[in-house]
Amino acid sequence: MNNLKKVGLTALAGALASVSVNAADLSVTGTASINLEQGDGVQTGNGFTMGDTVSFSASQELDNGMTITFSQALDQGAVDGQSLTVDMGDNGVFTFLGIDGSSVLGSKDDTTPTVGEEAWDDVNLATGAIGGATSDNMFHYSHSSLIDGLTLAAAYVPSGTTEEESSIDYGAEYTTEGGLTIGVAMGENNAVAAGGLDNTIVYGNMTVADSFQIGFTNSTSDSEVADADVDFQAYGIAFAASEELSLSVNVSTHDYEDAALQDQDAIGVSVAYVMGSMTFTANHNTVDNIAGAGADDRSGYNLNLAFAF
Repeated sequence: MNNLKKVGLTALAGALASVSVNAADLSVTGTASINLEQGDGVQTGNGFTMGDTVSFSASQELDNGMTITFSQALDQGAVDGQSLTVDMGDNGVFTFLGIDGSSVLGSKDDTTPTVGEEAWDDVNLATGAIGGATSDNMFHYSHSSLIDGLTLAAAYVPSGTTEEESSIDYGAEYTTEGGLTIGVAMGENNAVAAGGLDNTIVYGNMTVADSFQIGFTNSTSDSEVADADVDFQAYGIAFAASEELSLSVNVSTHDYEDAALQDQDAIGVSVAYVMGSMTFTANHNTVDNIAGAGADDRSGYNLNLAFAF
């Protein structure tokens, strides 16, 4: 019996040691916010809403040196984002986006610096920036070990209930030690029923004198549908007045191929104040010729008080 007990205790100790060695690194973060949004042409009631997000992450390094990370975000109790990432070191990072995935184009739709929102945002019915396909259950890969400062990326969105055909896009981004970032993204967006899109985005951002950030985004969208091409240009400048206070100004223009549509022009002003884990942001945006409709000019504003924990 003594020998059996010794064997049992040894096996149990080995099992516990194995569990300890393979224990994942767990983290939980969250935000809670109070938001007020108002704008022309929108029935928002009193306009106040509450936002809350709780994010969970579990990470484990494998024996071969790869690191596996599972992330999940809950927004008002519902799963809002979910991903599984495999960091292969010098061989790049592979991510399967189970919920709320974004392509390379989608992540670079408007890179102009802002402390609040882009110029075209928060205004009812305004055309947004040119992006790419977004979907659940999609793939993303990035590699940043070939050349210092250079990151290559690619994304694949399979066909499905909302995607008539699969979409592939890719991009390259280079950042210098002096604070200059330039990049390009291009590819297909076949998640539209009216016909596929071939999109290209060129962008750049630069830090000047530590306190200023300036940037531009220049995009084109070529549609299979006649007279449906769109060009997009955006420019922005952000200024950090102090460690707590920042301001930004952003402008953008949509140029439609359709001769019946006028250019949509937008301008936005944002301010942000940070005090510890609390952040207050405010922005006011004005858009002329909403979605190309002449004489349809609208504005909107957003106030947000957020707490991180």
